[in-house]
Amino acid sequence: MASITYPLLFLFALAPSFIWLAFYLHKDSHPEPNRTIFKIFFLGMFIAIPAIYAETFFEGFFSAFSLPETTFLLFYFLFGIAFVEEFLKYLAVRFGVLANVALDEPLDVMLYMVVAGLGFAALENILLLFGLIQTYPISDVFLVNVIRFAQAVSLHALSSGLLGYFLALSLFWKKHRWFLTPLGFGLATLLHGFFNFYIFTIGGQNFILLLLPIVPLAAIAVLISLGFQELKTLWNKKSQ
Repeated sequence: MASITYPLLFLFALAPSFIWLAFYLHKDSHPEPNRTIFKIFFLGMFIAIPAIYAETFFEGFFSAFSLPETTFLLFYFLFGIAFVEEFLKYLAVRFGVLANVALDEPLDVMLYMVVAGLGFAALENILLLFGLIQTYPISDVFLVNVIRFAQAVSLHALSSGLLGYFLALSLFWKKHRWFLTPLGFGLATLLHGFFNFYIFTIGGQNFILLLLPIVPLAAIAVLISLGFQELKTLWNKKSQ
């Protein structure tokens, strides 16, 4: 820690979330109030704390069944981590903004879900980097942060954006909400859970395998961008 201060490390850990935040805010043709954006961002950070306790509980819960290791990891990463985190990020948006007058178009739902996801990833990144710096050199911590920028942090934005897309569609087609909302939760959980499962079981084998998920995440990022455009189109047609 001789050549880096804790405040600098804190900002360094926040940087991936802020970079992605700027990218996604640029997609909103009707910018949301900064106060609301940061409110949801910090709520996303806050709900990472109960997530830690919930995930610890589910780790013990699934361990009690004496499942084969692969089965245990699948259940734990899908339900004990991915679903828990996606649900808590949803709650941050549900209670933080869904009843707010600032939510003037369905696209905002998708945007705010992304913001909550990036807030969650920010605290996750802070805790990880502050733990790593105690043992590893700064160069390794820097590399981890760069990889997380392209993978874990973007994953939180993408999985939350995916859920937000289906939540937004449910506002257009209210009679299909019973189907669209669970579908959004299911797809977001699968994306998040299988990413974690891959990184834990395969990604650690070598550097190439660790970087491999960047390719499908980039493809999903394109789909999320198309989702933003589709919601804009739907809203414009409805507004005419």
